[in-house]
Amino acid sequence: MESNIDTGTEDLLANLDEGVLTLTLNRPQARNAMSGEMTAALAQQLADAELNTKVRCVVLTGAGKGFCAGGDVKGMAASGDGTVGDNTIDGAIHRQRVNQRATAGKLYSMPKPTIAALPGAAAGAGLSLALACDMRVMASNAIMTTAFARVGFSGDYGGTFFMSQLIGTAKARQLYFMSERVSAEEALSLGLTNWVCEPDELAAKTQEIAAQLAVGPAVAYRYMKENFARAMSSGDVDDCLDLEATHHVHCGQTQDHKNATKAFVEKREPTFTGR
Repeated sequence: MESNIDTGTEDLLANLDEGVLTLTLNRPQARNAMSGEMTAALAQQLADAELNTKVRCVVLTGAGKGFCAGGDVKGMAASGDGTVGDNTIDGAIHRQRVNQRATAGKLYSMPKPTIAALPGAAAGAGLSLALACDMRVMASNAIMTTAFARVGFSGDYGGTFFMSQLIGTAKARQLYFMSERVSAEEALSLGLTNWVCEPDELAAKTQEIAAQLAVGPAVAYRYMKENFARAMSSGDVDDCLDLEATHHVHCGQTQDHKNATKAFVEKREPTFTGR
């Protein structure tokens, strides 16, 4: 059953349909640049989605022809020192840390699959949000760019971490230092995106992927994400092996696993309930 969710702001739209929560960054007149209202609403929706058993997959996309241009550079220019909405450096740093963990951090760590669908440019923090997701699908005319160096920033919302893990530190440094524009095809070749499709096929392709994930084994996905996160952050092979063993045995006790093995023997597709 499809339902629209009131996010408290027009800057973020939310829709839940058949287990897929679609969050749309909605400032097309500003290439979906992040406003304070958008960031707060995104954080709230992601926090709710993590605990809502009706949400099985999260899609993050942008309205109009872009994904997200990142921070509101015009607002930064007006403040002059990067402390938008706060007149102290310490306060601004703390607020930034909270915002980052609640958005990019949550997309990366929540125990449910997350997908970024890019109808157009993902730049700066917008690119970081896209890279924080588990997978990405891009329209063939979409581009990625770090863009931080062009406005004298070092980068935020976890982009240096996510990009380094995806494509290695040397190439990530090049893209950060040089602010190069990466086409969809190059992004696919580098491993920055998983799929590229024609612009008019983006919504359908994203829905196809999300729908498949929404009926998948939710418990197993939860453990997969934790396994990947531990592998990326720890790097200790024994630690990762031990965690995988624990999660694998736990999955063996789920109803999903038992139903799936029965379906396998009976040569039919399994039905997963998330239990």
